[in-house]
Amino acid sequence: MIQFTKIRGLIAPVFTAFKQDGEINKDIIPAYADKLKKKKLKGAFILGSSGEGMLLSVEERKSIMNTWAKERSETFKLIVHVGANSYKDSQVLAKYAEDMGVDALSVMGPTFLQPKTVKDLVSYIKIITDVVPGVPFYYYHIPVRTGINFNMIDLLREAKNEIPNLVGIKYTNSNFMDMQQCILFDNMRFDVLHGSDETLLLGLTLGIKGGIGTTYNLIPELYYEMIDAFNNNDVDLARQLQSKSVRLMNIISRHGGGIVAGKYLMKIANMDCGPCRLPLRTISNDEAKEMIEELKTNELFDLIQNSFKV
Repeated sequence: MIQFTKIRGLIAPVFTAFKQDGEINKDIIPAYADKLKKKKLKGAFILGSSGEGMLLSVEERKSIMNTWAKERSETFKLIVHVGANSYKDSQVLAKYAEDMGVDALSVMGPTFLQPKTVKDLVSYIKIITDVVPGVPFYYYHIPVRTGINFNMIDLLREAKNEIPNLVGIKYTNSNFMDMQQCILFDNMRFDVLHGSDETLLLGLTLGIKGGIGTTYNLIPELYYEMIDAFNNNDVDLARQLQSKSVRLMNIISRHGGGIVAGKYLMKIANMDCGPCRLPLRTISNDEAKEMIEELKTNELFDLIQNSFKV
Protein backbone atom coordinates (compact mmCIF):
# COMPACT_ATOMS: atom_id res chain seq x y z
CA MET A 1 0.00 0.00 0.00
CA ILE A 2 1.40 3.40 -0.98
CA GLN A 3 1.29 6.45 1.25
CA PHE A 4 -1.41 9.02 0.49
CA THR A 5 -3.48 11.67 2.21
CA LYS A 6 -7.24 11.25 2.13
CA ILE A 7 -9.16 14.07 0.50
CA ARG A 8 -11.09 16.34 2.83
CA GLY A 9 -13.51 18.74 1.16
CA LEU A 10 -14.89 19.11 -2.34
CA ILE A 11 -13.38 18.41 -5.74
CA ALA A 12 -14.95 19.79 -8.93
CA PRO A 13 -15.35 17.36 -11.85
CA VAL A 14 -14.65 19.97 -14.46
CA PHE A 15 -16.27 20.35 -17.85
CA THR A 16 -14.27 20.17 -21.06
CA ALA A 17 -14.75 23.33 -23.09
CA PHE A 18 -15.30 23.08 -26.83
CA LYS A 19 -15.31 25.65 -29.58
CA GLN A 20 -18.33 25.85 -31.87
CA ASP A 21 -16.52 23.76 -34.48
CA GLY A 22 -16.15 20.89 -31.98
CA GLU A 23 -12.46 21.37 -31.25
CA ILE A 24 -11.30 21.55 -27.63
CA ASN A 25 -10.86 24.98 -26.07
CA LYS A 26 -7.96 24.99 -23.61
CA ASP A 27 -7.83 28.78 -23.35
CA ILE A 28 -10.56 28.79 -20.71
CA ILE A 29 -8.71 26.52 -18.28
CA PRO A 30 -6.58 29.09 -16.36
CA ALA A 31 -9.61 31.31 -15.61
CA TYR A 32 -11.73 28.25 -14.80
CA ALA A 33 -9.13 26.95 -12.34
CA ASP A 34 -8.71 30.37 -10.76
CA LYS A 35 -12.43 30.60 -10.03
CA LEU A 36 -12.49 27.12 -8.47
CA LYS A 37 -9.54 27.99 -6.25
CA LYS A 38 -11.23 31.17 -5.08
CA LYS A 39 -14.29 29.11 -4.20
CA LYS A 40 -12.16 26.93 -1.89
CA LEU A 41 -12.39 23.80 -4.01
CA LYS A 42 -9.72 21.28 -3.08
CA GLY A 43 -8.97 20.34 -6.65
CA ALA A 44 -10.21 19.30 -10.07
CA PHE A 45 -11.22 15.88 -11.41
CA ILE A 46 -10.60 16.10 -15.14
CA LEU A 47 -11.75 14.07 -18.15
CA GLY A 48 -14.43 12.16 -16.27
CA SER A 49 -18.16 12.06 -17.01
CA SER A 50 -18.64 15.82 -16.69
CA GLY A 51 -15.51 16.27 -18.80
CA GLU A 52 -16.83 14.02 -21.58
CA GLY A 53 -13.52 12.23 -21.34
CA MET A 54 -14.62 8.98 -22.97
CA LEU A 55 -15.67 10.96 -26.08
CA LEU A 56 -12.21 12.44 -26.59
CA SER A 57 -9.20 11.09 -28.42
CA VAL A 58 -6.05 10.11 -26.54
CA GLU A 59 -4.23 13.13 -27.97
CA GLU A 60 -7.01 15.50 -26.95
CA ARG A 61 -6.96 14.09 -23.43
CA LYS A 62 -3.19 14.51 -23.22
CA SER A 63 -3.49 18.12 -24.34
CA ILE A 64 -6.16 18.93 -21.74
CA MET A 65 -4.20 17.10 -19.06
CA ASN A 66 -1.08 19.09 -19.87
CA THR A 67 -2.90 22.40 -19.46
CA TRP A 68 -4.68 21.47 -16.23
CA ALA A 69 -1.42 20.14 -14.76
CA LYS A 70 -0.10 23.70 -14.70
CA GLU A 71 -2.90 24.59 -12.25
CA ARG A 72 -2.19 21.95 -9.59
CA SER A 73 -0.52 22.87 -6.32
CA GLU A 74 -0.19 21.57 -2.78
CA THR A 75 -3.62 23.03 -2.03
CA PHE A 76 -5.31 22.27 -5.35
CA LYS A 77 -5.14 18.61 -6.31
CA LEU A 78 -5.45 17.20 -9.80
CA ILE A 79 -7.14 13.83 -10.30
CA VAL A 80 -7.21 12.51 -13.86
CA HIS A 81 -9.69 10.00 -15.23
CA VAL A 82 -7.83 7.79 -17.70
CA GLY A 83 -10.53 5.20 -18.35
CA ALA A 84 -11.03 3.89 -21.88
CA ASN A 85 -12.54 0.82 -23.46
CA SER A 86 -9.04 -0.19 -24.54
CA TYR A 87 -6.77 -0.69 -21.55
CA LYS A 88 -3.88 0.12 -23.90
CA ASP A 89 -5.21 3.68 -24.24
CA SER A 90 -5.61 3.87 -20.46
CA GLN A 91 -2.02 2.77 -19.95
CA VAL A 92 -0.76 5.48 -22.31
CA LEU A 93 -2.85 8.13 -20.55
CA ALA A 94 -1.82 6.90 -17.11
CA LYS A 95 1.88 7.12 -17.97
CA TYR A 96 1.40 10.59 -19.41
CA ALA A 97 -0.46 11.72 -16.28
CA GLU A 98 2.34 10.36 -14.12
CA ASP A 99 4.84 12.43 -16.10
CA MET A 100 2.64 15.49 -15.50
CA GLY A 101 2.96 14.97 -11.74
CA VAL A 102 -0.75 14.57 -11.03
CA ASP A 103 -2.00 13.71 -7.55
CA ALA A 104 -4.11 10.68 -8.45
CA LEU A 105 -5.64 8.69 -11.28
CA SER A 106 -9.08 7.20 -11.72
CA VAL A 107 -10.70 4.70 -14.06
CA MET A 108 -14.32 3.70 -14.56
CA GLY A 109 -15.01 0.22 -15.90
CA PRO A 110 -15.19 -0.31 -19.67
CA THR A 111 -18.53 0.62 -21.22
CA PHE A 112 -18.26 -1.97 -24.01
CA LEU A 113 -18.03 -5.69 -23.24
CA GLN A 114 -18.19 -5.06 -19.51
CA PRO A 115 -16.54 -7.48 -17.07
CA LYS A 116 -18.89 -10.18 -15.79
CA THR A 117 -17.28 -10.73 -12.40
CA VAL A 118 -15.53 -8.62 -9.77
CA LYS A 119 -12.36 -10.58 -10.40
CA ASP A 120 -12.51 -9.66 -14.09
CA LEU A 121 -12.94 -5.99 -13.19
CA VAL A 122 -9.97 -6.11 -10.83
CA SER A 123 -7.87 -7.66 -13.61
CA TYR A 124 -8.86 -4.80 -15.94
CA ILE A 125 -7.93 -2.19 -13.31
CA LYS A 126 -4.68 -3.92 -12.40
CA ILE A 127 -3.31 -4.02 -15.93
CA ILE A 128 -3.67 -0.22 -15.99
CA THR A 129 -2.40 0.55 -12.50
CA ASP A 130 0.61 -1.74 -12.88
CA VAL A 131 2.21 0.73 -15.30
CA VAL A 132 2.04 3.55 -12.70
CA PRO A 133 2.58 1.76 -9.36
CA GLY A 134 3.59 4.93 -7.54
CA VAL A 135 0.49 6.98 -8.37
CA PRO A 136 -2.58 6.84 -6.06
CA PHE A 137 -5.59 5.36 -7.81
CA TYR A 138 -9.36 5.66 -7.30
CA TYR A 139 -11.80 3.27 -8.94
CA TYR A 140 -14.70 5.30 -10.40
CA HIS A 141 -17.94 3.51 -9.52
CA ILE A 142 -20.71 4.93 -11.70
CA PRO A 143 -23.11 2.16 -12.77
CA VAL A 144 -25.46 4.56 -14.55
CA ARG A 145 -22.67 5.21 -17.09
CA THR A 146 -20.92 1.83 -17.25
CA GLY A 147 -23.63 -0.71 -16.50
CA ILE A 148 -21.19 -2.31 -14.02
CA ASN A 149 -22.93 -2.58 -10.66
CA PHE A 150 -20.96 -4.91 -8.43
CA ASN A 151 -20.87 -4.20 -4.71
CA MET A 152 -17.74 -2.15 -4.13
CA ILE A 153 -17.01 -3.90 -0.86
CA ASP A 154 -16.40 -7.02 -2.95
CA LEU A 155 -14.05 -5.06 -5.20
CA LEU A 156 -12.06 -3.81 -2.20
CA ARG A 157 -11.77 -7.30 -0.77
CA GLU A 158 -10.55 -8.66 -4.09
CA ALA A 159 -8.25 -5.74 -4.93
CA LYS A 160 -6.65 -4.77 -1.64
CA ASN A 161 -3.72 -7.15 -2.10
CA GLU A 162 -3.74 -7.13 -5.91
CA ILE A 163 -3.52 -3.37 -6.51
CA PRO A 164 -1.09 -1.72 -4.05
CA ASN A 165 -1.81 1.81 -5.29
CA LEU A 166 -5.59 1.51 -4.94
CA VAL A 167 -6.42 4.20 -2.39
CA GLY A 168 -10.17 4.59 -2.73
CA ILE A 169 -13.37 4.81 -4.70
CA LYS A 170 -15.20 7.67 -6.35
CA TYR A 171 -18.60 6.34 -5.35
CA THR A 172 -21.43 7.57 -7.57
CA ASN A 173 -24.28 5.27 -6.63
CA SER A 174 -27.11 5.10 -4.10
CA ASN A 175 -26.26 1.80 -2.38
CA PHE A 176 -25.53 3.32 1.00
CA MET A 177 -25.17 0.00 2.79
CA ASP A 178 -22.35 -0.89 0.41
CA MET A 179 -20.86 2.60 0.75
CA GLN A 180 -20.72 2.33 4.53
CA GLN A 181 -19.05 -1.05 4.34
CA CYS A 182 -16.43 0.45 2.03
CA ILE A 183 -15.81 3.35 4.43
CA LEU A 184 -15.29 1.00 7.38
CA PHE A 185 -13.41 -1.74 5.53
CA ASP A 186 -9.94 -2.77 6.71
CA ASN A 187 -9.83 -0.25 9.55
CA MET A 188 -11.03 2.61 7.30
CA ARG A 189 -8.09 2.10 4.97
CA PHE A 190 -9.71 3.44 1.81
CA ASP A 191 -10.78 6.95 0.82
CA VAL A 192 -14.43 6.88 -0.29
CA LEU A 193 -15.40 10.04 -2.16
CA HIS A 194 -19.09 10.84 -2.45
CA GLY A 195 -20.21 11.30 -6.05
CA SER A 196 -23.89 12.29 -5.92
CA ASP A 197 -24.55 15.95 -5.10
CA GLU A 198 -28.20 15.35 -4.20
CA THR A 199 -27.33 12.86 -1.42
CA LEU A 200 -24.19 14.35 0.10
CA LEU A 201 -25.90 14.76 3.47
CA LEU A 202 -26.61 11.03 3.57
CA GLY A 203 -22.97 10.38 2.85
CA LEU A 204 -21.91 12.68 5.69
CA THR A 205 -23.99 10.66 8.14
CA LEU A 206 -22.02 7.55 7.12
CA GLY A 207 -18.65 9.20 7.58
CA ILE A 208 -17.91 10.71 4.17
CA LYS A 209 -15.28 13.49 4.35
CA GLY A 210 -14.79 14.34 0.67
CA GLY A 211 -16.82 14.51 -2.49
CA ILE A 212 -16.71 15.00 -6.25
CA GLY A 213 -19.91 16.41 -7.73
CA THR A 214 -20.91 18.31 -10.86
CA THR A 215 -22.66 21.23 -9.16
CA TYR A 216 -19.58 21.84 -7.02
CA ASN A 217 -18.36 23.62 -10.17
CA LEU A 218 -21.03 26.23 -9.57
CA ILE A 219 -22.19 26.47 -5.97
CA PRO A 220 -19.73 24.71 -3.65
CA GLU A 221 -20.57 27.28 -0.97
CA LEU A 222 -24.00 25.68 -0.56
CA TYR A 223 -22.39 22.30 0.12
CA TYR A 224 -19.72 23.72 2.41
CA GLU A 225 -22.48 25.43 4.39
CA MET A 226 -24.27 22.08 4.56
CA ILE A 227 -21.11 20.35 5.80
CA ASP A 228 -20.61 23.05 8.45
CA ALA A 229 -24.24 22.73 9.56
CA PHE A 230 -23.89 18.97 9.83
CA ASN A 231 -20.64 19.25 11.80
CA ASN A 232 -22.32 21.76 14.13
CA ASN A 233 -25.29 19.42 14.68
CA ASP A 234 -27.68 21.82 12.93
CA VAL A 235 -29.46 19.02 11.10
CA ASP A 236 -32.47 21.14 10.14
CA LEU A 237 -30.30 23.65 8.28
CA ALA A 238 -28.33 20.85 6.64
CA ARG A 239 -31.59 19.31 5.41
CA GLN A 240 -32.79 22.64 4.02
CA LEU A 241 -29.56 23.08 2.09
CA GLN A 242 -29.68 19.54 0.77
CA SER A 243 -33.27 20.17 -0.33
CA LYS A 244 -32.09 23.15 -2.36
CA SER A 245 -29.51 20.90 -4.01
CA VAL A 246 -32.22 18.33 -4.76
CA ARG A 247 -34.36 20.99 -6.44
CA LEU A 248 -31.42 22.01 -8.59
CA MET A 249 -30.60 18.42 -9.53
CA ASN A 250 -34.24 17.79 -10.46
CA ILE A 251 -34.17 20.73 -12.84
CA ILE A 252 -30.86 19.58 -14.32
CA SER A 253 -32.23 16.05 -14.80
CA ARG A 254 -35.29 17.34 -16.65
CA HIS A 255 -33.16 19.30 -19.09
CA GLY A 256 -30.60 16.84 -20.35
CA GLY A 257 -28.66 15.90 -17.23
CA GLY A 258 -25.47 17.05 -15.57
CA ILE A 259 -23.44 17.62 -18.73
CA VAL A 260 -26.02 19.05 -21.14
CA ALA A 261 -27.75 21.26 -18.56
CA GLY A 262 -24.58 21.75 -16.52
CA LYS A 263 -22.72 23.33 -19.40
CA TYR A 264 -25.54 25.78 -19.94
CA LEU A 265 -25.48 26.67 -16.24
CA MET A 266 -21.78 27.40 -16.60
CA LYS A 267 -22.66 29.79 -19.43
CA ILE A 268 -25.20 31.53 -17.17
CA ALA A 269 -22.38 31.89 -14.64
CA ASN A 270 -20.18 33.57 -17.28
CA MET A 271 -17.87 30.59 -17.76
CA ASP A 272 -18.84 29.48 -21.25
CA CYS A 273 -17.69 25.91 -21.90
CA GLY A 274 -19.31 25.78 -25.32
CA PRO A 275 -21.34 22.94 -26.82
CA CYS A 276 -21.34 19.26 -25.93
CA ARG A 277 -19.62 16.65 -28.04
CA LEU A 278 -21.74 14.22 -30.03
CA PRO A 279 -23.53 11.97 -29.35
CA LEU A 280 -24.49 14.34 -26.52
CA ARG A 281 -26.82 17.09 -27.61
CA THR A 282 -26.41 20.75 -26.80
CA ILE A 283 -29.39 22.32 -25.04
CA SER A 284 -31.77 24.21 -27.34
CA ASN A 285 -32.69 27.87 -26.86
CA ASP A 286 -36.29 27.00 -26.02
CA GLU A 287 -35.28 24.43 -23.42
CA ALA A 288 -32.73 26.82 -21.96
CA LYS A 289 -35.45 29.46 -21.48
CA GLU A 290 -37.65 26.88 -19.80
CA MET A 291 -34.83 25.85 -17.47
CA ILE A 292 -34.16 29.48 -16.54
CA GLU A 293 -37.81 29.94 -15.57
CA GLU A 294 -37.66 26.82 -13.39
CA LEU A 295 -34.50 28.07 -11.72
CA LYS A 296 -36.16 31.41 -10.99
CA THR A 297 -39.29 29.72 -9.61
CA ASN A 298 -37.08 27.68 -7.26
CA GLU A 299 -35.02 30.74 -6.23
CA LEU A 300 -31.88 29.26 -7.76
CA PHE A 301 -31.22 31.47 -10.77
CA ASP A 302 -29.45 34.31 -8.93
CA LEU A 303 -27.33 31.78 -7.05
CA ILE A 304 -26.14 30.29 -10.34
CA GLN A 305 -25.78 33.60 -12.20
CA ASN A 306 -23.63 35.08 -9.44
CA SER A 307 -21.63 31.95 -8.74
CA PHE A 308 -18.41 33.05 -10.47
CA LYS A 309 -18.57 36.66 -9.31
CA VAL A 310 -15.84 36.08 -6.74
